[in-house]
Amino acid sequence: MSQRLGDLLLKAKIITPEQLAQALKAQKENGGARLGSILVKLGFVTDEEVTTFLSRQYGVPAINLNYFDLDPNVVKLVPQETARRYQVLPLSRVGSSLTIAMADPTNVFAIDDVKFMTGFNIEPVVASETAISDAIDKAYAAPEQDNFEDLMATLDDADVELTNTDQEEIALSELEKAADEAPIVKLVNLILTDAVKRGASDIHIEPYEKEYRVRFRIDGVLQNIMSPAHKLKDAITSRVKIMAKLDISEKRLPQDGRIMMKVNLNGRKKQLDYRVSTLPTLWGEKIVLRLLDKENLRLDMTKLGFEPESLEKFERAILKPFGMVLVTGPTGSGKTNTLYSSIVRLNQPDTNIMTAEDPVEFQLPGVNQVQMKESIGLNFAAALRSFLRQDPNIILVGEIRDFETAEIAIKAALTGHLVLSTLHTNGAPETISRLMNMGIEPFLVATSVHMIVAQRLVRRVCAECSQPVEVPHPALIAAGFTPEEAKEVQPRKGKGCSICNGSGYKGRCGLYEVMEVDEELRELVLVGASAMELKKKAVERGMITLRRSGLRKVQDGVTSLEEVIRETVA
Repeated sequence: MSQRLGDLLLKAKIITPEQLAQALKAQKENGGARLGSILVKLGFVTDEEVTTFLSRQYGVPAINLNYFDLDPNVVKLVPQETARRYQVLPLSRVGSSLTIAMADPTNVFAIDDVKFMTGFNIEPVVASETAISDAIDKAYAAPEQDNFEDLMATLDDADVELTNTDQEEIALSELEKAADEAPIVKLVNLILTDAVKRGASDIHIEPYEKEYRVRFRIDGVLQNIMSPAHKLKDAITSRVKIMAKLDISEKRLPQDGRIMMKVNLNGRKKQLDYRVSTLPTLWGEKIVLRLLDKENLRLDMTKLGFEPESLEKFERAILKPFGMVLVTGPTGSGKTNTLYSSIVRLNQPDTNIMTAEDPVEFQLPGVNQVQMKESIGLNFAAALRSFLRQDPNIILVGEIRDFETAEIAIKAALTGHLVLSTLHTNGAPETISRLMNMGIEPFLVATSVHMIVAQRLVRRVCAECSQPVEVPHPALIAAGFTPEEAKEVQPRKGKGCSICNGSGYKGRCGLYEVMEVDEELRELVLVGASAMELKKKAVERGMITLRRSGLRKVQDGVTSLEEVIRETVA
């Protein structure tokens, strides 16, 4: 076993022949300890590299235990003595199957013992010996300290159902039966449900030449979760595509689909929605799943992160009977959430609200939502034209991408409709220039656009492990604080704990730059002023910039200075 692992590491040029010889010598001196563990202790390889190679060697999925939250109820299924003797750790249970992490998945004595002891079928995944030892110490030493609030019950307590877009349910018993028969089904279910448990917004399943990895985007940052065996790549891809009702035979073109699941949490069913995108890459199809969880959608505008004066301006603009309000920012900055919050605020029985979205992410009662279908010619411009014949009060356009859409939206705003939409620009003043570059006349922009909101998302400092940090005054002043503010401000940062998975951050909040287009700004727009001139005038008129919004959050201890500097410019 050890020599084979050593050969694999040598072949991949991870270690040198000299390092292997040194490790084998140390292995003999330590009474035959595992080669992987010795290589890690000597500093020749990392735990992740060993786990990846073990996964390839045994043909079973790999898991990174550093990012796996253990359930005390599952851990209790295997006594501590057994776990330490065989270096195994129970992770999750689905139906009659128990998934356990093992340093050596070929140890049939360990598998048989655990199977006899628990009465479950055993499904092994591989992890490094060091990671398993550390996880066993943590799991059996103080399980009562694990206060992480699960977003989802572990797989043994959760009944998982798949539903298609027509809400046709697959019988739970059939799903469980299929899961018992197919390890791939269990693995994909584990990935999907673990993402919910961790509060992830996206799942990335990525093939490379010598690696196959799964990453979750948690609070805006991608984290490695596991490395399934490379030979499982096609099976996992096919399983996800079947769930999303995509063509598994088409591997040359990108495809988009949707997976809908129902999870039973303590007797309460929770509807989960995954937006699926596949993309052919050099080494296979990459899959990205965006998790659309209604419970994570904040529709109360007072809790999004607006400063009080900015929120007052924003509400004033969306309560006007006509005109255009634009929300700008990069992908994943929370624009959709802000627009949906606006729609919920405006949704009244006497108001006709029409939305054109690509895709429709969340279903809002009382709102006429239209899904774009480019393949049949239903784009934003076509939908907008149709909306104007549907007697609307408020129109939401998912995104202004071209001149045609912008022109119709502006004409709608000038003819008695309130139009809400998004653009991809870096800041509020730049949006004016972008519209003009699309070909819109300055006088149309000046008269139709009432407000532009630019936004970013930053991670919140974990409330459990937040602590003050010392930052030199010159650094604070360089970030944008005045000399007086630099003397008073006390930045905070999380030191890392079990609640935030050691990152120091938990959750996110928005930074907002709200530019109200008043008479003075309109005059500048009409004479073709630059974005810099518009920004200077807007700040004079009381606009809080993205950087200033972030600095206020630092003053309040909501986020860290590093997050604000990462997402904004001075």
